[in-house]
Amino acid sequence: MSLRFGTAGIPHSVKQRSTENGIKWLAELGFGCMEMEFVRSVQMKEQRAQKVKEVAEQEGIELTVHAPYYVNLNSREAEKVNASKERILKAARVGWAAGAHSLTFHAAFYHDDDHEDVFRKVLSELKELRTIMDDEGIEMDLRPETTGSPTQFGTVAEILRLSQEIPGVYPCVDFSHLQARSNGQHNTYEDFAAVLEAIKKHLGRDALNQMHMHLSGIDYGPKGEKKHVPLPDADMNYEAVLQVLLDYDVGGWLICESPVLEDDAKILSDTYERLQKDET
Repeated sequence: MSLRFGTAGIPHSVKQRSTENGIKWLAELGFGCMEMEFVRSVQMKEQRAQKVKEVAEQEGIELTVHAPYYVNLNSREAEKVNASKERILKAARVGWAAGAHSLTFHAAFYHDDDHEDVFRKVLSELKELRTIMDDEGIEMDLRPETTGSPTQFGTVAEILRLSQEIPGVYPCVDFSHLQARSNGQHNTYEDFAAVLEAIKKHLGRDALNQMHMHLSGIDYGPKGEKKHVPLPDADMNYEAVLQVLLDYDVGGWLICESPVLEDDAKILSDTYERLQKDET
């Protein structure tokens, strides 16, 4: 599978904003994927999603999904955990109807709990989610995301452990979050290569053939992520990320979450193409 570049949601330059028009415009711009952003709530109905699927297939655009931000599988309140799972399931059902390949989400907060206890809680809830999805015939990947703050569950190691424990669960690697979580320390070729090496070691080479990833500029501090910023305004070593992806022959979807979506996605795709040509 080749590496496809795309945007987190509808490109800003679309004149009449809709998911279908966003897909068509991304295809015209030469991109290969788009993430459906259900980060506030899932408003799309499954019937509409089926029409989105038709357009995406016609245009050759592959889709991923981001579930709502309001998810905490480690909440002390059972009703909040149940509501979190319902949000993920709703995003999964609509995403699957739209033909999406992968669904990502931020799994939990640590609070003041022991990190191993949080892991076991998230593992239990994700097993239940995966079982429900499998029973409903939803074959899309379920991908907890690497998170951008030390208060959030979602280190590379944690998500790899989940992926080893539950079939159909894989990582969504947000390279910008890795940088932010480390207060800027995780930002070299060797750092990014170590992530792919860990995935290869624990999940096998096939896991690198179909990766779901996020990359953009990011502002951060000692507490981690503050906000996404345009690539030219950030110190994100995105060229090193792209070189690593090229060297490891990574396939899948690289989603840009920048405030200037298609502009920075173009920077990423153009840089990747240049790196490819440099090697030939």
